[in-house]
Amino acid sequence: MDLNGLTTVIAELKDNVLTITLNRPDRMNAFNDAMRAEFKSLWRFADDEDDVHVIVLRANGDRAFCTGVDVQEGTYVAENPFSKQDPGVDLSPKQNGCWKPLVCAVHGMVAGGALYWLNEADIIISSDDAQFFDPHVSYGMVAALEPIGLAHRIPIGEVLRMVLVGLDERMSAKRAHEIGFVSELLPRADLWDRAQELAERIAAKPPAAVQGSIRAIWESRDTGRTHALATAMTYTTIGNPIGREQVVRSEVPTRKYEVR
Repeated sequence: MDLNGLTTVIAELKDNVLTITLNRPDRMNAFNDAMRAEFKSLWRFADDEDDVHVIVLRANGDRAFCTGVDVQEGTYVAENPFSKQDPGVDLSPKQNGCWKPLVCAVHGMVAGGALYWLNEADIIISSDDAQFFDPHVSYGMVAALEPIGLAHRIPIGEVLRMVLVGLDERMSAKRAHEIGFVSELLPRADLWDRAQELAERIAAKPPAAVQGSIRAIWESRDTGRTHALATAMTYTTIGNPIGREQVVRSEVPTRKYEVR
């Protein structure tokens, strides 16, 4: 895949970290058909490319990480009801079979369709100016696709409040941190550097162990506890047949994270 030929994002692979930057700041990084197609190709590339150990997703522009679908351009949905597909599937790594770890670094407005990425992210960090909201019902549209994914990540009461109040209220970065939606708050100036630092720490670990762990944990959410535990051994057997550590680590300093 030609990472230089992308039109809606900037992508760079360096030191096993694939950094993807949403690059439609004039449209508040809203997604259109071109972005959908490019992300579908990027997930395929990331899954196939062994040099990709971890993915960072961030966004250009001051105002927004992403405000969902581009309402001026719209996005393609088949007229045939039996061919219709959720347009956000193309944005979702795990629904495209990509189990490489995804670190999202969000700022500003994070709205509607932006949740396709956050719902499947493995780590979300946020600048302290971020605001989360879902505008669907304010425009007379049913909010179902993004909130259902979100309900598997945060308390359902928080999801319902976000959906029902629509544009009349925005969840603050502080509240998002309190409910575990984001794991770390930072000043905007520190956001990208921190995302890269986390990605580099993950990328340095054996990629098969990381990828297998992610898939085991996410897929366990589709079953009951007993079944999930019964199948967990399968992942460890595939990923580490020896059943012993594969890396001998010397003592290294660890960093504690906290709200700043």
